[in-house]
Amino acid sequence: MCLCVLFHFSQTNFVLLYVVALFIPYETGRCAEKCAFLLNLSADLCIFVSGTSAEKCMTVQDSHAKKCVDVMKRIALQQLIEWKNREHRKPLVLNGARQVGKTWLLHEFARNYYKKEAYVVCRKNLLAQQLFGQEFNVERILRGLRAMTSVDITPGDTLIILDEVQDIPEALEALKYFEEEAPDYHIAVAGSLLGIALHEHVSYPVGKVNVINLYPMNFEEFLWAKGETEACKLLSERDFDTINLLHEKYTDLLRQYYYVGGMPEAVLHYVETGALQEVRRIQQEILQGYELDFSKHAPREQVPRIRMVWNSIPSQLFKENKKFIYGALRKGARANDFEVAIQWLVNSGLLYKVSRCTKLELPLDIYEDFSAFKLYTLDVGLLGAMVNTAPSQVLIKNDIFKEYKGGMTEQFVLQEMKSKGISPIYYHTTDSSRLELDFVIQREDKIVPIEVKAEGNVRANSLTALLSKRPDLHAERYSMLPYKVQTALTNIPLYAV
Repeated sequence: MCLCVLFHFSQTNFVLLYVVALFIPYETGRCAEKCAFLLNLSADLCIFVSGTSAEKCMTVQDSHAKKCVDVMKRIALQQLIEWKNREHRKPLVLNGARQVGKTWLLHEFARNYYKKEAYVVCRKNLLAQQLFGQEFNVERILRGLRAMTSVDITPGDTLIILDEVQDIPEALEALKYFEEEAPDYHIAVAGSLLGIALHEHVSYPVGKVNVINLYPMNFEEFLWAKGETEACKLLSERDFDTINLLHEKYTDLLRQYYYVGGMPEAVLHYVETGALQEVRRIQQEILQGYELDFSKHAPREQVPRIRMVWNSIPSQLFKENKKFIYGALRKGARANDFEVAIQWLVNSGLLYKVSRCTKLELPLDIYEDFSAFKLYTLDVGLLGAMVNTAPSQVLIKNDIFKEYKGGMTEQFVLQEMKSKGISPIYYHTTDSSRLELDFVIQREDKIVPIEVKAEGNVRANSLTALLSKRPDLHAERYSMLPYKVQTALTNIPLYAV
């Protein structure tokens, strides 16, 4: 049985509204169904008491929970389904930055595709530490998990979820033994700083796990949240004859996404209320949480440098040459001073690093220049919050794309490509000419140069000269122009990345 106690808070009082007893076996996962995890839906506190654990969530109202499920459609859910049905499935590592929706996604996956869910939060969990701190005996670990969760864990129909797993490195190491000795059990782990834990002397089970990366909600997921299912469907089907007729509508939706971004809590609040200032407050709170993570989890001597790098990202992106310049951090700064700080931010999922490739030949990886790169944040909405962009600048003024000088637009295009699993992603410049390609990707056995334009005003430039010399290349230009295929260039509207 799950006992749910719902309280209401105000500035002057504390009122017990009601107590609801849910006579549902906890192992069915129905307690989790009553709440939208990690989403700030209201000022309510719901405490679920089940066996030895007490889990916090933000509401138990069925209507809110249902709306959350409808709004929070995530493309990564299909990847989880494919993982579940894989013949040679391995334990799953769900990677992603803090607040991108990892916990909610795993709960939703378990609720819809498993009979039972065994959920354990590893953070500050002494029982879990003791369980994984002993010898790696899978049967003993399974007995312990059954006792901790009050769930009869059985192969195939139970999803075991270990959340905040970075707090117990031994739990990561145990995945190796699940893969070798108990492959029929479905186990998934997630953690907000997992990327860092995997790079700090943790015995990572190489070759023994499957990995899925979760990013902020992309533009397509934002459209689903907005209820723009037909607009989303047209983009998915690449029906550009119809899309071109709806150019102004898509442009307006894109402006909204530029402001709100893809952090699930911000998206949900915007969809429910349309309150722009509240969206900005949520984004600022997320940024403050990241700042706290710097102090809590980063090496002490690196914290000031991490903050310097993090705070410099907007100014680095909003200049004409977006290559990361160490000298912009402080006078005389060198790579050796900030390499560790940059890698910490990349490993945490807060920054994306796009290196320069020196030659447009396959494979691109062998032409990577490690000394030259551009840095992007994880979310376009958070980038706007970092520079306190006013809603009117994004949602109303027609010259918004021009004012951002391409920085916000490149940020958007990059995170869209990341969310769709495009890799590797480089940019290209040459020492002997003024040629600069914003991005270069490898699509099967083809190199695809990508030019990003913030507006619809595109002119002949060095890209045209490059294509005249390289007839084997077909480039893509993302701009505010409608879709159009030319001889060596396809123009794709930004909202259709």
